[in-house]
Amino acid sequence: MAEVISVSVLNRYVKTLLDTSDVLFDLALRGEIANFVQNSKSGHCYFSLRDEASSVRAVMFKTDARRLAFRPQEGMRVIVRCRATLYERDGAFQIYVNEMFPDGIGSMQLAFEQLKEKLAREGLFDPAHKKPIPTQPGCIGVVTSKTGAALQDILQVTSRRWPLAKILLCPVGVQGFEAAGQIAAAIDTLDRSKRADVIIVARGGGSREDLWVFNAEVIARAAYRCKTPLISAIGHEIDFTILDFVADLRAPTPSAAAELAVPDVAELRQRIFNLRQNIHKNMQNRLQICYNELDGYPQQFFFEQMQQHHAEKKAALHDLQRQLGSASAGAMRMRTQRLSHAAALAASLSPYHTLARGYTLLQTEDGTVTTADWLQPGQKLLVAGVRHTAHCLVETVEENTIYEDPQKL
Repeated sequence: MAEVISVSVLNRYVKTLLDTSDVLFDLALRGEIANFVQNSKSGHCYFSLRDEASSVRAVMFKTDARRLAFRPQEGMRVIVRCRATLYERDGAFQIYVNEMFPDGIGSMQLAFEQLKEKLAREGLFDPAHKKPIPTQPGCIGVVTSKTGAALQDILQVTSRRWPLAKILLCPVGVQGFEAAGQIAAAIDTLDRSKRADVIIVARGGGSREDLWVFNAEVIARAAYRCKTPLISAIGHEIDFTILDFVADLRAPTPSAAAELAVPDVAELRQRIFNLRQNIHKNMQNRLQICYNELDGYPQQFFFEQMQQHHAEKKAALHDLQRQLGSASAGAMRMRTQRLSHAAALAASLSPYHTLARGYTLLQTEDGTVTTADWLQPGQKLLVAGVRHTAHCLVETVEENTIYEDPQKL
């Protein structure tokens, strides 16, 4: 008889079997959404995924649901990335969804329009945000598959048109579940490195499903925050993705992106040659005009003009010389008169002029000038005149009775 176990043990055992299966841990399922409900409080999404014969319960937690690029709707065909397990409490087999993508033309178009409307409202497509593409880039960053035809097209066109540019490849997958994150990370890496003057995100042609990864919101936001000018080149001319609306410039093909990113060296050479030719012709024409104008003047008329001009300048020079001589003589006379007046004034104030009228100068032995009022008997004096100096000895000092003090009058 089999061992008796509880329901909890059974559910736990089955859950363990499911959780340890590598196949069930990472699944990609295709189906149609049914009974979709999003809890208003928790934000978790609950629904069923069904096909023609079966259905399975599904849960998508809030953190994963917030990354959805579209709004899931009843009956929409989708592809989900999930893991299968057992909800142990109820014994319910269900899947936990990590990512969800629309499946089929109708669902894909609906998701595309929803995301396009959302990003447009946020301003990601605003023309004011577009950056100009450099005219002569030194380094071109390329985000694409290293084995795809898009890279070869870009290399071929660039080497032919502008061989001076370097190509900096950031290889990524261009389709599949992992591609969106890789492409967004590559854009961020090239932008932060500041080595590229322009970035090209490219992929060759393919079906709409093949190009769907470039409608991912994560890529659109990476392109929007990129400070380096960015060119999108996805698929063919008739293909449009969300990245095309966010990028600074859309190219219809990878080859066209390379042509838009770099100038044509042959055209630049021809333009420089044409400019040189135009400059040379312009100089020749101007010289010819000057020669013709010079030959048109009669030589005699030119000689007479030169003579008249010379005579006028000579007369003007003579006038200036006369004015200069007159001004110089007047200034000299004025300065001579001022000097004479100053000399006369200095002579009138000279003590020697007073001595010449018969006065003398009393000095003590140390040379100090003094007067009779300060003399003392026995004092030696020097009495200086104009031509002679006498050495004297004071015998007595008497008061002069003739002198009256003006203050007493």
